[in-house]
Amino acid sequence: MSQRILLVEDEPKIAALVRDYLENARFAVHHLARGEGAADIAVSWPADLVLLDLMLPGEDGLSVCRRIRERSTVPVIMLTAKVEEIDRILGLELGADDYICKPFSPREVVARVRAQLRRAAVATASGLEAASGLRLDAAFHRASLGDAALELTPVEFRLLRALAAVPGAVLSRQQLMDAAYDDHRVVSERTMDSHLKNLRRKIEDAGQRSGDASVPTVEGVYGVGYRLALP
Repeated sequence: MSQRILLVEDEPKIAALVRDYLENARFAVHHLARGEGAADIAVSWPADLVLLDLMLPGEDGLSVCRRIRERSTVPVIMLTAKVEEIDRILGLELGADDYICKPFSPREVVARVRAQLRRAAVATASGLEAASGLRLDAAFHRASLGDAALELTPVEFRLLRALAAVPGAVLSRQQLMDAAYDDHRVVSERTMDSHLKNLRRKIEDAGQRSGDASVPTVEGVYGVGYRLALP
């Protein structure tokens, strides 16, 4: 499954160039030319990283970054032609992880994206493992709970990865469906519920095999969706 980059950039030539380089680096890219709706898509798609222009029509980049941070810890790299120190400080205080100043090399953008994704993967994995004993290896689509392997299908792994990225937060069935299927196929709610039920059972079985009664669980929230509840 390709990692997902949300690119929010209103200059068509810059957006096209950055998108081409990211897609050649095997990232999946969703492009928006305005700030409105970017925070919602960053969470609902869901994105693995956001490339966010500072000066956008409608809602500006700082406002978008603030709203993303209210709902997600997804890495945010801001693209800006404004190099004044106050803008950098303000952006970082609002939760931006890095800055790239225009004009820039698209190769530098790809390198910075990869660096932030590596840092995010290490932080997420270490924090999740410390809190729950759950470990995910995205490169090999493997997961384990303590010493017990979780024998997950590709769909189950993607669902667990999406839930584990925001432990405790509720994801709707649509958000989970988008995370589970790259081709955006339409599946029934019953099918999604079945996948999530199987995932919950496998986690519980792994906890029993490892002798740990306190394990994370996939919880349904009536009328809303599902979340990964940590012990």
